[in-house]
Amino acid sequence: MDIAFKHQFIGLWEKYFPGAELPIAFYYTDEVVEGAIAPAKGNNCMIYALNQVRAGETLRLTAGTTYCAGGKRSLGFTQKMSPTFEYFLSCGIPGKMEGERYKQSPALVKEHMQAHPTFIAPAQAIVFKRWDALSETDQPLVIIFYAAPDVLSGLFTLTSYDEAEPQAVIAPMGSGCASIVDYPYHESLSGHPHAVLGMFDISARPHVPADMLTFAIPWEKFTRMVSNMEESFLITPSWDKVKARIA
Repeated sequence: MDIAFKHQFIGLWEKYFPGAELPIAFYYTDEVVEGAIAPAKGNNCMIYALNQVRAGETLRLTAGTTYCAGGKRSLGFTQKMSPTFEYFLSCGIPGKMEGERYKQSPALVKEHMQAHPTFIAPAQAIVFKRWDALSETDQPLVIIFYAAPDVLSGLFTLTSYDEAEPQAVIAPMGSGCASIVDYPYHESLSGHPHAVLGMFDISARPHVPADMLTFAIPWEKFTRMVSNMEESFLITPSWDKVKARIA
C-alpha cells in the first residue's frame, strides 16, 4: 500500500468528516501477521471481535479461529451449510430448533442462497486492520466504515459522484459478516464494483453502536472516491452544515 496515499486520506477524512472514526480494511494472506490477535472463544460472532479492530488492534481469522459456521462461510473458509439452515433462518423446527424468522419459509431461504454464490478464500487467513495501522506491505481489498447517518450521507453521495447509474450503493439481505466481507469481496471482482451498505442483521446489531451501520467499499472504488473528494460536494456550503454536526 502507498503510505503517501494512506496519509493523504487521513488528512482528507479529518478535513471533511471531523471526529468520525477511521475505517478498517481487510485483506487475505498466508503470512503470520506480527501483533495480530485471534478472537477468544465465548462470543462466536466476528462482528463482536471487530470492535477491537475499531479500537486499533489487528485481527487475524482463519478457518480454525472463525467459530461461527455462518461467518466461516461468509469469509470463504467453507462452502458448506448446515442441512437445516433453511429452517434456522426461517420458521425453525418445532421441538428441535428455534427459527430466526428472517425469511418467510425454508423454500424462500433456499432460493435466496442460490441467488448468491459462495467463494473460496484466496488465502489461509483474513486480516482486519484500522486504516492508520496499515503498512506498506498490506494490500487492502475492501475498506469498511462504521458510520452514523450524517457520515453515511457523505459516503453515499461521494460513491455516486462519478457514476451515472442511480444504484452505486447496494444493500443486499445477509448476515453482518456477509455485508462487510462476502458481498463487497464479490463486488471487488466485478468490472463495476458497488459499495455495500450493511449491518442490518438483527443478530449482529447488539455488537455495534445503536446509531451506526457499515459502508463497505471495494479498493478500486474507494481510491476513486478519495481522488474525487476535493472537487465534490464536500467543498460546498451545503456539506459545511452537515460537517458541523459531525464535528
